[in-house]
Amino acid sequence: MSKITFVTCALPYANNDLHLGHMLEYTQADIWVRYLRLTGNDVAFIGGADAHGTPIMLRSRLLGITPNKLVEDFRANYIELFKQYNISFNNFSSTESPVQYENVEHVYNLLDNNGYIVEEEIEQFYDTVEQMFLPDRYIKGECPNCHAPDQYGDNCEVCSSIYSPTELINPYSVLTKSRPELRKSAHLFFDLPKFDAKLQAWFANSDIQSEVANKMQDWFKQGLQKWDISRDAPYFGIPVPGKKDKFFYVWLDAPIGYISSFKEYCLEKGLDYDKFIRPDNDSMEMYHFVGKDIIYFHSLFWPAMLMGVNYRLPSNVFAHGYVTVNGVKMSKSRGTFIKAKTWIKYVSADALRYYYAAKLNLSISDVDLNLEDFVSRVNADIVNKYVNIASRASSFLSKQFNNRLAVDLDEPLNYQAFTTKFEEIGQAYKELNFAKAIREISALADEANRYFTERAPWVIAKDPERVKELHQVCTQTIFYFRAIMTLLKPVIPGIVEKAEEFLGETLNWASLNKLPFGKQINQFTPIFTRLENSMIETLIEESKKEAAEEQALNDKLQKDFDAKHNLNQQEPEEVEYITIDDFSKVDLRLGVVLECSAVKESNKLLRFKVDLGNGDVRNIFSGIKEHYPNPEELVGTNVVVVANLAPRKMKFGVSEGMILSAETDSGLSVITTKDKKSPGKVS
Repeated sequence: MSKITFVTCALPYANNDLHLGHMLEYTQADIWVRYLRLTGNDVAFIGGADAHGTPIMLRSRLLGITPNKLVEDFRANYIELFKQYNISFNNFSSTESPVQYENVEHVYNLLDNNGYIVEEEIEQFYDTVEQMFLPDRYIKGECPNCHAPDQYGDNCEVCSSIYSPTELINPYSVLTKSRPELRKSAHLFFDLPKFDAKLQAWFANSDIQSEVANKMQDWFKQGLQKWDISRDAPYFGIPVPGKKDKFFYVWLDAPIGYISSFKEYCLEKGLDYDKFIRPDNDSMEMYHFVGKDIIYFHSLFWPAMLMGVNYRLPSNVFAHGYVTVNGVKMSKSRGTFIKAKTWIKYVSADALRYYYAAKLNLSISDVDLNLEDFVSRVNADIVNKYVNIASRASSFLSKQFNNRLAVDLDEPLNYQAFTTKFEEIGQAYKELNFAKAIREISALADEANRYFTERAPWVIAKDPERVKELHQVCTQTIFYFRAIMTLLKPVIPGIVEKAEEFLGETLNWASLNKLPFGKQINQFTPIFTRLENSMIETLIEESKKEAAEEQALNDKLQKDFDAKHNLNQQEPEEVEYITIDDFSKVDLRLGVVLECSAVKESNKLLRFKVDLGNGDVRNIFSGIKEHYPNPEELVGTNVVVVANLAPRKMKFGVSEGMILSAETDSGLSVITTKDKKSPGKVS
């Protein structure tokens, strides 16, 4: 039995179009997979559509189609997009497949028989209008900690607090705007705490990323909790065997989708799936690529489930950060929330792959897609540096040597700078340090262009007695180009495919040192088209238009659905107005920001030190981190502060006031003054 490297990405949820954030993960995994294949490894790159859950059920109802139809439509769209982005899945299935249903029931029955499933009664919110229990993300209300309005039922996006939906103040259903009521229901739980010691042992022997390791240590210290794995009807999912109106929670069946899709691949290839998934079989390695927001599921729940059924464990879980555009979170209003299908209309997939690769390493830091830098870098590297090597030499080969390479070289091949780097670049790929690989390949391209310039073939060509020398210089230059294209093949496969047509061969790692002397190559044709800034401008405008049209369509679908089903949606509770006397109690002060820094432990908070005048210096936390990637630029700014707000103790310190901010077209901004003013009372 040959050894297989089994690689997965998180299953895209079949309810929305893929965007450039999704493509970061697929690109990262695909580059690694292509490198492994290029070096002779047997790889099964597996994916699928995540097909279950409340959002898919509700979306299909709005559209007037079945959930199965919705899932299959999105799956077909995903498969087409992956082809356009050169994502080389071996099998892309769906968690709605027959194999998945069998696998989920089998895994659940094993867990149950092994004593890892318990049943407990819980209280949860129930929408009496829709007549359904509400998932946490379908409940909103006032945060119980910072009192920010319209926060989801599981965490606050302002102060980053985590809580139960029942702790929300004035909760309401996102679906009908009605106030839900608490009802009891029996749920099934996976007994995660039973795996604490085994998980810690697995973690201790793993090569998991340091940032993930630190987070896992925090989870172990906090203590693992039982995991609710069931949902009540109505729900689109896989029924729980022997339990009426109970379905498996989507996060139980989604990771099982990895091995179900792999099983389909094995059945197609005639491979022994059952042997591959045994824990004592070393003929398979299993790797998962995921976003940092779902590390919890993949580093705790998923390995524990596999332990509970005696399946092999992941060899590693690779997490990555988010994609920002021009330094900030992707925004629909700014047109930087770009769908993958929109991008590909204007810009090459390989260009995006190259830019991502140049910034990716084995960390969970966010990757910024700076659109101006993107155009500049792609043109400078791919056009002016890599493709230019072949373009310069091919004209001489075509005109004077009928596109045939020289049969030998009189001078020793100036190839040493390249051969010493092959192993180093390969190791960088293997370690997911793509940024290093790109740097080294770029340096080799500089060497190749320098060699061609120093030999000056345009001068040699003027001397009839130097024909052989001209032939050899151009041949050696093509060898450089051939090596660079081989090294870049995992990153820009579409471009390299055109290079292979020119070279008349399929490139692989083993052929790096097997130089094709005397080979007949083909006529050189343009391999890549230069990018223009106008492409990006058009792309941004179309993304803005798409976002507006999509919102209008969603609003119309919801309105039509409500009217058709006689849903008299209740508005949130009526606003309680304050009087001028109430407002006069608020002590507003103009402050000067003395210090401002990000709170590393929080995704939302900035820490301010603000001078309110007369020696009154306050420590204040504000949940505007995502809107100020460089918080130090706020130092010296005038801000408006609510000075008589009761101090609030947080785990990061005490907040002694509130800094006022306002929503603008470009995001959330602190309220400030036109000119610098002295701190003090605002009249």
